[in-house]
Amino acid sequence: MRIFRHYDALPEEVRGASVAVGNFDGVHRGHQAVIGEAGRHAQASGVPWAVLTFEPHPRNVFQPGGPPYRLTPFRVKAHHVGALGVDAMITLHFDKEFSLRSAEDFVQDVLLDGIGVSHVVCGYDFVFGHGRKGNSEMLLQRGIEAGFGFTSLPAVRDGQGEIFSSTRVRDLLAAGDPLGAAHVLGRHFEVDGRVEEGAKLGRTIGFPTANLPLGEYAHPKRGVYAIRAGIDEGDNTVWVDGVANVGTRPTVDGTGVLLEAHLFDFDADLYGRNLRVALHGFIRPEKKFDGLDALKAQITEDCGTARRILAQP
Repeated sequence: MRIFRHYDALPEEVRGASVAVGNFDGVHRGHQAVIGEAGRHAQASGVPWAVLTFEPHPRNVFQPGGPPYRLTPFRVKAHHVGALGVDAMITLHFDKEFSLRSAEDFVQDVLLDGIGVSHVVCGYDFVFGHGRKGNSEMLLQRGIEAGFGFTSLPAVRDGQGEIFSSTRVRDLLAAGDPLGAAHVLGRHFEVDGRVEEGAKLGRTIGFPTANLPLGEYAHPKRGVYAIRAGIDEGDNTVWVDGVANVGTRPTVDGTGVLLEAHLFDFDADLYGRNLRVALHGFIRPEKKFDGLDALKAQITEDCGTARRILAQP
């Protein structure tokens, strides 16, 4: 998948695309349906298949300093969009100046003049332009006038009638339900980042950890999880079972929320390498222990629990 940071001066092989438009934070099963619908139109018409999205997330612009919110920071979002088979992802820089553009200007400048869209697909709740005045009705009318097709996809629901949404994923993670979040996402929720060097206290008690800052990720419930960690090995990812704590490490007076992953039967140096940590099951809340011996005993028990969880189909 090719990634473009601007909508103007696109190469001819991208223009005329069938485009899915939205923030797509999480790239969950609802988003996948919207993107897939654009792909079906692209295949039927023999045109490129593209996704048009915005970075940073508009919430970061309108509510700076708020709590971490993202399910898929840009690099991760691009990875999951590309995995769907999309030809191009066009990422527009979103700031307050961009937010002041009218919906009419967005359609004309970006969709028509910039991309030359042949078909546009969005979710039922997509709004755009200054004052959020752009919506599905407007896109349908402008499509009729300008000659591009338009599809607004209704809410996508699971077997229980619940809508697949980013908010639902965040709520499930905050409640300590990574399997529920995986149901909505269509895959396990991951924290992706570069391993930082820590105090190496885990090594002194027999449980070395790879430490990842959560950064802009929405925080899962603090506590201990059964995990699988993906280690980049060139073009491949090697997955290793393990256990991780998400929290502030109260037993050692830690500060700041950190993900500390202990990988089973693994002793290679990971400092500075990229790691994907997928949450598979919640084991227990974070707690403060009376010393390192008590902490070590609990980690031993947590490892056994994690192995049992990960052994399940």
